[in-house]
Amino acid sequence: MTSFLIMLWSTALDILPIVAIIFGFQYGIIRKPIKHLSRVLVGFLLVLLGLTFFLLGLEKALFPMGELMAIQLTSDAFLPALGTAAERHWSDYYWVYIFAFTIGATTTIAEPSLIAVAIKAEEISGGTINPLMLRLAVALGMAIGITLGTWRIVMGYPLHWFVLIAYALVILQTLRSPKSIIPLAFDSGGVTTSTITVPIIAALGLGLATNIPGRSPILDGFGMIALACLFPIITVMGYAQLAAWLEQRNKKIETQHR
Repeated sequence: MTSFLIMLWSTALDILPIVAIIFGFQYGIIRKPIKHLSRVLVGFLLVLLGLTFFLLGLEKALFPMGELMAIQLTSDAFLPALGTAAERHWSDYYWVYIFAFTIGATTTIAEPSLIAVAIKAEEISGGTINPLMLRLAVALGMAIGITLGTWRIVMGYPLHWFVLIAYALVILQTLRSPKSIIPLAFDSGGVTTSTITVPIIAALGLGLATNIPGRSPILDGFGMIALACLFPIITVMGYAQLAAWLEQRNKKIETQHR
């Protein structure tokens, strides 16, 4: 209860500037009353309670669980046959990569922000964009990005190498992809790093960097979220390019048969 009250007070202080700006503009600039004021106030109260419970859940469950999984997957007790840490090869941590891939894919599929974007994309496109396929493409990109991030931590490579290569791929794909998919691809990369995925990714990265010898939590533990944002853009545009290529191929086949 003490933790809850402390978190409630902290969240209230965070929300207070937002409330002040909204009501300040409404009454000071627009100078019109808010319709259904009681509903709005109840909504703000629910937001306050929801954020408080969510942040408390992160602190009590998701952050500790992510760090615990990273520690267990890299501990000597789990890898007894590999000798000392200095003798281990990057491939010895294959369970870490499998866990990173699966947790990245599953958390992205369940991401509320991505579900909302996929539903809106289907509505606006008139059904031409399949929301499930969009979510699967984003989930694949997230899984690849997180897996690559864990491999980078194990190897100790600089983050900017991976970011520069990923951005180069994004630029090349942007020039070659259908124009209609580019904004959606960039938004899909942004919504993946939201309420569910970020806590687990951050905890996993910090746990790995803390437990793997020779790695710094500050230098190596962070950066996975950057890769998690970039690779969904690549996979969504890749999915659009593949769909466009298949469509052109089918048209050629039909033309030949005629």
